[in-house]
Amino acid sequence: MTVLVLGATGGIGAALARRLAGRGARPFLVARDAGRLAALAAELDAPFQAADATDPAALRAAVEAAGSPLAGLAVCIGSILLKPLARLTPAEFLDTFRINALVPALAVQAAAPALAAGKGAVVLFSSVAARRGFANHAAIGAAKGAVEGLAVSLAAELAPHVRVNVIAPSLTRTALAEPLTRSAQMADAIARQHPIPRLGEPEDAAALADLLLSEAAGWITGQVIGVDGGRGALAGKG
Repeated sequence: MTVLVLGATGGIGAALARRLAGRGARPFLVARDAGRLAALAAELDAPFQAADATDPAALRAAVEAAGSPLAGLAVCIGSILLKPLARLTPAEFLDTFRINALVPALAVQAAAPALAAGKGAVVLFSSVAARRGFANHAAIGAAKGAVEGLAVSLAAELAPHVRVNVIAPSLTRTALAEPLTRSAQMADAIARQHPIPRLGEPEDAAALADLLLSEAAGWITGQVIGVDGGRGALAGKG
């Protein structure tokens, strides 16, 4: 059956799509960048639809295009806004919440009947910053905290036919994080704050997402699982 991947051209989304295709699942790819999306779809021989997931009508149309039943939904869409509270505007708070929390909610809402028909699974993405406080993370920390609350609520509401889990990565080498990782000195300093002293790679989070979407995780729901080099739970040695 089909697994719908929203944000398929991002680092984690693309890595997940490749893993799904590699094990014989049928990913349906959705992203804004039509050129990159078509190239990935051609590589994987996968169906796709270009859409801006922040547009509710376009999001619903993309979910409907994926068809029913669905074996899974992965919402690999997000943003990183790092700014002191004193400089944050109401519009920035709302935009961060819309991208990171409202999009997943609307995606699951649209896909719920197809997921129930396929006894499928949902994977959403939070951040280590939702549970461990970092300066300048007020907007993104609040939004990702909302994702975690959303996920456990949906896990209860959609059980037993649909499982819902969350992955909470630490800083991962993606295009989204490039402003934080382009400096080798800064990247090394952040890496040393992790008990496993490196930054995440897209494959790290994609591997867990693939597992959670598979039948091997059939008794796992309502969980927030860190893929963070231990940073969320342990003190680093740097």
